[in-house]
Parts: sequence; C-alpha cells; structure tokens
Amino acid sequence: MEGVVKAICISPEKGTEKRPIPCGHFIPDFGIEHDAHGGKWHRQVSLLSYDKVVAFNERGANVMDGDFGENVLVEGLDFKNLPVGTLLRAGTVLLKMTQIGKECHSHCAIHKRVGDCIMPREGVFAQVLTEGEIRPGDVMTAELPSPDRPFTAAVV
Repeated sequence: MEGVVKAICISPEKGTEKRPIPCGHFIPDFGIEHDAHGGKWHRQVSLLSYDKVVAFNERGANVMDGDFGENVLVEGLDFKNLPVGTLLRAGTVLLKMTQIGKECHSHCAIHKRVGDCIMPREGVFAQVLTEGEIRPGDVMTAELPSPDRPFTAAVV
C-alpha cells in the first residue's frame, strides 16, 4: 500500500494552527523539528488522509493544510483502516503507528465553524523510529504489522 505526501505541517506554539513547510526533519523520540507538539510520547506525529480532507471540503468546510492539527497529509492511504503497529516509510523516515483517533475534549475552530471535525475519528498518530526528512511529493508506503513484530498501543 502506498500514497503520496501532500503536505508536512508544524506549529511553532501550542494552540496555534499548523502551517505547511517545504521539508520536515523528523527526529526519533520527538517528532518533527520545530513542532510545538513534539515530545517523548506515543503521539509524536499526527497523520491524516488527504482524501478525507477533500471529501470534508466538498461539504463546504474550506479547510487548508494543517487546519486539523495534522503534521502529515497523505493522498491514497486510508490511515484509519490500517492497524496500530503499521510501519510507514517516506523519504528517509520510518514511523510506527501508535494510535487511531483521539478523544476531542473541546470542539476545535473547525467544529465550531462547520459542526464537525474529522481528526478525532480519521487521524492517526505515530512515533518516529528513524531520523530523516520527508517532503511533499514523497511516496509513503505502509507495511502491516506481522507476528514477528508485535505491537500494542492505544486505539480510541
């Protein structure tokens, strides 16, 4: 399975929208360099299927890359239907999916504007295993977990 990276987004401060950058430097046990949400935890990088954003915009949402708080937008991969433990390779980076979805404690600006937000049910999270760079246009491949590579983490 593979898709194409459409955008890499970061935010310099928590509570601000993420905005696209031309290249993301991914750091193990942290996330993306200069992203305020990086850290040593299981949600270092957030990913969202670009196709889901397109469908959401067809309902009149008019959201831009990074508006859902996602770090990586990928066309052609339906992240929600991949299992936790899936390895994701793009550029020179290796990620491992650790969580599907998230609980939304307070409605974001998109939910307040449109009445819905797809990130809590469509977004996934990953840890950075291998340092490197990802750029828009890079191919991302998904490798499903196998019995010799067991993994457990949160599914919300």
